[in-house]
Amino acid sequence: MASLDAIRPSSPSPSAGGTLSPNDLARNLIRYGGSFLPCLIERADGAYVYDQTGRALLDFTSGQMSAILGHKHPEIVATMKAAADEPVHLFSGFLSEPVVKLAEVLADLLGPKLSRSILLSTGAESNEAALRLAKLYTGGHEVIAFDLAWHGMTGAAFPTTFSASRRGYGPQLPGVMALPTPYVYRRPDWAGDGFELDMLDYAFGLIDRQSIGALAAVIVEPILSSGGLIEPPPGYLARLHEKCRERGMLLIVDEAQTGLGRTGAMFASEHHGITPDIITLSKTLGAGLPLAATLTSPEIEERCHERGFLFYTTHVSDPFPARIGLKAIEIILRDHLTAHAAKMGAQLNVMLRELQDRFECVGDVRGRGLLAGVEFVRDPASKMPVPAFGAAVSRRCFELGLCVNIVQLPGMGGVMRMAPPLTITAQELAQGVDIIGAAIGDCLAAGLLDQG
Repeated sequence: MASLDAIRPSSPSPSAGGTLSPNDLARNLIRYGGSFLPCLIERADGAYVYDQTGRALLDFTSGQMSAILGHKHPEIVATMKAAADEPVHLFSGFLSEPVVKLAEVLADLLGPKLSRSILLSTGAESNEAALRLAKLYTGGHEVIAFDLAWHGMTGAAFPTTFSASRRGYGPQLPGVMALPTPYVYRRPDWAGDGFELDMLDYAFGLIDRQSIGALAAVIVEPILSSGGLIEPPPGYLARLHEKCRERGMLLIVDEAQTGLGRTGAMFASEHHGITPDIITLSKTLGAGLPLAATLTSPEIEERCHERGFLFYTTHVSDPFPARIGLKAIEIILRDHLTAHAAKMGAQLNVMLRELQDRFECVGDVRGRGLLAGVEFVRDPASKMPVPAFGAAVSRRCFELGLCVNIVQLPGMGGVMRMAPPLTITAQELAQGVDIIGAAIGDCLAAGLLDQG
């Protein structure tokens, strides 16, 4: 059996130059999307991760958009250590104090209309539970999602994920329909304010003609993250909820990346003045650990229970992650991190708009709080997507010491996603934006914009 030292890049390697390539590092792994970065991460602390050489990378994605308090937060670490001495995993029929308490805390945060919860592990799992509740409650099976949505990779969630490749996996669940994403930046030149609301009316006319009379739910992100950091315009989600009620459907809001303060509000739904019928939380809830929740109203839970709602999973209601979720919420509330996210997000927006003034290839700057996006284009007039250029900027950022995301999806340009931890400092934000500016300049100087 090989030791860890045997795979360190300082060891002999089959790759040219004596260093291990991503393919060398992943030789025993199933590659699950994109490519691996050419480094091994050995430690993480605060807003930084460090590779095997000790090189620091400023983490502008909070891991997988999940480490909302940064890496190695001392109170989270202490809670994990203490929780390891308590029950970690239990039979699903048992309840424990952390699970009961976390359900109470979430009910207090979300109010009586979203006061019943189930605690799970992943975002896809929480969306699976939400869709099952909606189908059982309404008696329908037809589900609608944005055409740039990402709700997960599992059985019922994957058919509602339109921003990823769907080819090669056979037929999806019947009854899933796409709703045009209200993409304000790419609104047609001839369209004015209100265009997205008009399109919503038109789209539901098409849905009504396609439906077999079994509409169950609409599932949406309040800010589409993987779809390109796109937020519906004011009034859109409220109108969408009205259309759901008119048809006896439920509105599910997926707050995997927007929940728990990241956007400058505890939940991004608050920006739109709506209370959905079901809300799902994940990524941010566990502060980097696998923890998710699906919440709904007492009425919906009661009816579904009467009809035999079934959602046993191996790690439903596990006490260990529930303790971490409780501590994460405690820290966010105690340290006023929602307000901090709003303040830091405003500073980030100003700095990104300064980049937009410097570089014509920065077509749009958008987002809320510490969830921001930059869309790269050939020029402001044409808004032509340049995904290869965006990917090059992302790679150059990595080389210069910054980890950021580029969304490269069919029909889209390169959109750089940023989701720094809520504990980020103004100095760290400025450092990250300086690196982005340097990376853009380097890629322009290399003529990479002309390559798309």
